[in-house]
Amino acid sequence: MGFTSFAFVIFLPATFLIYWLLIDRVAGRSKTATPQNLFLLAASYLFYGWWDWRFLVLIAFTSLCSYGSGLLIERSDSHRAARCWMLANVIVNLLILGIFKYYDFFVSELAALLGIDASRALLHLVLPVGISFYTFQALSYSIDVYRRRIAATHDVVAFAAFLSFFPQLVAGPIERATTLLPQFCQRRPFSCEQALDGMRQMLWGFFKKMVVADTCAIYADQLFATTASPTAIGTLAGALLFTLQIYADFSGYSDIAIGCAKLFGIRLMRNFDNPYFSRSIAEFWRRWHISLTSWFRDYVYIPLGGSRPTVSDTATHQEARRRLLIVRNTLIIFLISGLWHGANWTYLAWGAYHAILFMPLILTGRNRHYRATVADGRWLPSFREAAQMLGTFLLVAVGWVIFRAEDLTQAWSMLAALADWHTLSPSLLPFDMQKLIETTLLCLLMLSVEWWTRQRSHALEVLNPRRLRPLRLAGYYMLLLLLLQYGGREQAFIYFQF
Repeated sequence: MGFTSFAFVIFLPATFLIYWLLIDRVAGRSKTATPQNLFLLAASYLFYGWWDWRFLVLIAFTSLCSYGSGLLIERSDSHRAARCWMLANVIVNLLILGIFKYYDFFVSELAALLGIDASRALLHLVLPVGISFYTFQALSYSIDVYRRRIAATHDVVAFAAFLSFFPQLVAGPIERATTLLPQFCQRRPFSCEQALDGMRQMLWGFFKKMVVADTCAIYADQLFATTASPTAIGTLAGALLFTLQIYADFSGYSDIAIGCAKLFGIRLMRNFDNPYFSRSIAEFWRRWHISLTSWFRDYVYIPLGGSRPTVSDTATHQEARRRLLIVRNTLIIFLISGLWHGANWTYLAWGAYHAILFMPLILTGRNRHYRATVADGRWLPSFREAAQMLGTFLLVAVGWVIFRAEDLTQAWSMLAALADWHTLSPSLLPFDMQKLIETTLLCLLMLSVEWWTRQRSHALEVLNPRRLRPLRLAGYYMLLLLLLQYGGREQAFIYFQF
């Protein structure tokens, strides 16, 4: 059941009304969160099982393994035993993820390398929706229990609801148990202000997905389908359209998920912080898919040693070790990040591309620059800031060509086509220019609103409810009209496939 499906239009209001009008009263009498958690667990399993009921077996198994590992880690009488239980859960979950997501790819590639037929060895398994997201959430729980950052929960219902919470189940944000699980361990009261804020955030998310992303997708798909003879104008337009599509699609999902969670008294972490207003690649990665980036930092990069070398005999040796450590760990993180997105060499190449861009910044210590919002306290950026944002945006767009391409051959041919300035004519585009202009205006509307509200938690956040109320209502109606005009094409979110 997707957020843009007709089934969700019925599911969400019904779930919301039952949750607050019936279940909340039961929770009030029992003075515990168990009735709320049981209902959310049932609703989440219905939501997830709508795709394929067999997926429920997998998420239930993951939930029980991770819940049990937490108890076993807590009861271990030695650090070594606790470490073994933690590693056991990590291995089991990664093994499941590896079999479903990567087994056929690597078997096929190895067979091609050896020149043998591997058709009988392939499993042809259907990739469960959202398995990468809830697996990482389960892993972080057992690791945090092992690190003593959170106590193991004894409430299996609360834990299962935490891992399967339907708004963020299939595409994040990838929540930490340290922040989300405690919310399931206590009764959640209704807040009208929070619910209204959630609906506003959902409205903006639906606009980004159904109006901007799905409209960009129509033309981006056409341009990436012309693999026989790519042109400079086609590659440029395709890169820009997909760059805006994937942002509007994924950040739109995150806005819908975060807003939907607020309807049930749950607060999720922010997953996007205006990444296309970044002044460097390092700032981009602090603002793009924040939950995944911070996950890799805390559970992979830092355990690998981060950028801190072991004590050496001389300062020269220590600096050399530090640089080697930075290069190694940065490359590992970006390659794993690319592989996380799917079993394709294009994702690994995309990760390597960003590692190359990121490496000079982290080696020179400039990766920590630009932590404040761009043009903070000003309406417009300076000339230097505008140039930095444009340069970063174009570098990111080049990376998205590699990411979106079917294979490395197509990626190379499209990027190579950019050098052929003779094919930069708009007349070579395979669609009407009027439609492209219309799509461009929608993208500019999205970016303009997010620029003026870049210091807020989301674009439609209301800081002063009494101020500019007529103008705000007019904005809501305009977004609803655009949804009615451009909606209706139910397209899956891009990150559902990851």
